[in-house]
Amino acid sequence: MTAILHGSCHCGRLRIAFDTGVALADFAPRACDCAFCRKHGAAYISDPAGRLTVIADEGALKRYRQGSHTADFLICGECGVLVAVTFEDDGRRFGAVNAGCLDEASVFAAAVNASPQSLTAEQKVLRWRQLWIPDVVFEFSPR
Repeated sequence: MTAILHGSCHCGRLRIAFDTGVALADFAPRACDCAFCRKHGAAYISDPAGRLTVIADEGALKRYRQGSHTADFLICGECGVLVAVTFEDDGRRFGAVNAGCLDEASVFAAAVNASPQSLTAEQKVLRWRQLWIPDVVFEFSPR
């Protein structure tokens, strides 16, 4: 059984559709302990068998790199909400969704702490390849 979870930034100019086979109650968002994610209140979910579509109005998608400069944080250029994080490896785009942006967020288990700061850049990529959504696509629409 699969479900498509929908969400967006505050103003709606960045939208996400996350196709997953994981039961919603089985998701325990991972609350990253880095300063950037803490300041955004981000806690991420992903499914290594899932698919993520990021739909952005023209000019709305902003990317920010910090830490190991390996991943792109996807932020709305209008309202400033962080909706997801992605990275590219071997021609594939992987990602994780900021659970707070999803319409179904109230159904998830309590967030658990994650501490990627203690990992090297290589260890992060290995972890992301195992945990994150391996099929991320972008769609852009005129405003």
